Amino acid sequence: MKNSKGGIYSKYFKRPMDFILSLIAIIVLSPVLLIVAILVRTRLGSPVIFKQERPGLNEMVFTMYKFRTMTDERDKLGVLLPDGIRLTKFGRFLRNSSLDELPELFNILKGDMSIVGPRPLLVKYLQLYNEEQKHRHDAKPGLTGYSQVYGRNSITWEKRFKLDVFYIRNITFFGDLIIIYKTINTVLKKEGIDNKETKKYTMMEFSGTKEE
Repeated sequence: MKNSKGGIYSKYFKRPMDFILSLIAIIVLSPVLLIVAILVRTRLGSPVIFKQERPGLNEMVFTMYKFRTMTDERDKLGVLLPDGIRLTKFGRFLRNSSLDELPELFNILKGDMSIVGPRPLLVKYLQLYNEEQKHRHDAKPGLTGYSQVYGRNSITWEKRFKLDVFYIRNITFFGDLIIIYKTINTVLKKEGIDNKETKKYTMMEFSGTKEE
């Protein structure tokens, strides 16, 4: 089932709005981007930008940019230490404040992402989605999204995917504005940052949905 309510907006206006707003944001936030880049370099090392392949529109893979939040600490055998050890207090601050997400503005400018849409997840999850969940890739992934403002990391994967697909089928201009407003409010209030089960700043790995 394709989105019907926001067809004209999605087809003709969403991309120009993404381009203009991301360009403005990059210009306005350039001092913040520079300061965070310097702090990441001095506190966490190089490279400053973390790059990872993520699936986008129609499951096409692109390279997503974020500020790195973890060190490269390894054990005696050269194996990376667990994320919980490598995620420093400064790294938690970046995630807590969502400052680590700012480089994704360049993904939006390039057209890989949108300001609002389902968050881009790991490529390895593609083979685990059921037919309904696959519809989250019927639109470009977003810097923020419907599931981000209604749970973020505190909800289950299944609930998150349901919210993602609901958004895909109900894209509207005013809906996007509300999500952007709620995103700012959520970040300021630091809501839904940690997962209820793990008490960590990230979701548990998705292992597939058991069909009833």
